[in-house]
Amino acid sequence: MFYQFPENFWWGSSTSGPQTEGRVEGDGKGDSNWDYWYKQAPEKFFDQVGPGKASTFYEHYQTDIDYLVKTGHNSFRTSIQWSRLIPDGDGEVNPKAVAFYKEVFQRIKDKGIRLIINLYHFDLPYALEEKGGWLNKATVIAYERYARICFELFNPWVDAWVTFNEPIVPVEAGYLGQYHYPAIVDAKKAVQVAYYTQLASSLAVRACHQVDEDKKIAIILNLTPAYARSTAKEDQEAAEIAALFQAKSFLDPSVKGEYPKKLVAILKENQLLPDYTDEELKIIKENTVDFLGVNYYQPLRVQAPDKRKETHPLNVDHFYQTYDMPGKKMNPYRGWEIYEQGIYDLAMMIMKEYDNIDWVLTENGMGVENEGRFRDETGQIQDDYRIEFIKGHLIKLYEAIQDGANCHGYLLWTFIDCWSWLNAYKNRYGLVELDLYTQERRLKKSGEWYRQLANHNGFEAQE
Repeated sequence: MFYQFPENFWWGSSTSGPQTEGRVEGDGKGDSNWDYWYKQAPEKFFDQVGPGKASTFYEHYQTDIDYLVKTGHNSFRTSIQWSRLIPDGDGEVNPKAVAFYKEVFQRIKDKGIRLIINLYHFDLPYALEEKGGWLNKATVIAYERYARICFELFNPWVDAWVTFNEPIVPVEAGYLGQYHYPAIVDAKKAVQVAYYTQLASSLAVRACHQVDEDKKIAIILNLTPAYARSTAKEDQEAAEIAALFQAKSFLDPSVKGEYPKKLVAILKENQLLPDYTDEELKIIKENTVDFLGVNYYQPLRVQAPDKRKETHPLNVDHFYQTYDMPGKKMNPYRGWEIYEQGIYDLAMMIMKEYDNIDWVLTENGMGVENEGRFRDETGQIQDDYRIEFIKGHLIKLYEAIQDGANCHGYLLWTFIDCWSWLNAYKNRYGLVELDLYTQERRLKKSGEWYRQLANHNGFEAQE
């Protein structure tokens, strides 16, 4: 069967500034939270590879952008680094950053590629982190100023804006786990960070529309469907709460302009409500997003919490616990379940509960270790596993669109192997291979296949 996607469908990829650009002497970039953490604890990063080099996009953007064409892109999403544009977070603008981003954006537009620019991808200027980071309302004000500067400087090149990528991740990983800086466990602080991040997003939506009332702006959320272990009431309740925490804590205020009542009740009951004002809630209510970005990698399988193992300090395990479902299909390298049906279920949820808002699948991909094992005699990586992964997810996306989902595109993570937080280059996701030692780029088999996918606006697969 040939899976034909709608006309003008977005085909491309997503990446971010902190994961690709790197730093060079004299570029004027300030430290982000990641730059600082790497200096303090390089042993936490796989093979002690930090963000300083990344994929050297800052130095090689001219030829890297050519690979967007070679892999069939009609759309591309990346981010501006706040710490590059405004090194101390709320002071002077770095003119070298302005020149760099304008040159990059112009080159992308010259290739006829739709440009989606995200303002924040886990990277806070460390100067603001020192002052309390997202626990400090001053960071919200600084972010609104940063966003407005971006809109005023770069709007002519940008087809659509994004406020935040996966804002729940720094909350979970930085304040409930220990995978992002400041790597503490404090549920009360986690809720405050989440609230201030949402307020910042809503302020950016307002600023975008003030600068250009016709420009579309989104938020990108990793909407991981929560599936209960069983039909038992306790497991079903755990799945509902997991969805409230993981997805709807940002989805509802971003799309509907208000928080779910049950989530608010749970937070109140556990003395976790953030500091807020009625004026702030009004800003959130009146500045909802124009469309939604959805990142999907894996499902969230949950069960009722074991009351004998209640966590201290209070954490999400108090409300639900993950469930290791037997027999699931896995990506053994990343340790993530592969469950294509999750895309369809998300699409139906968006359609039924969120007025079928316009959305784009903004991340989906497969990270694999030691891909050099799959090199053929010509030296090309034969990543058929990645092609099959993409096909499986696209089939479910196609079915969702046929059933009425308002999805307008598919952006793979990612086009060239990129640096990935504590994992660094342990797992590779790209359509294009990056040699860390020579900085050479080589097209993988999936890169050639992806070009054909985009050129034909669909693909052939067995039903």
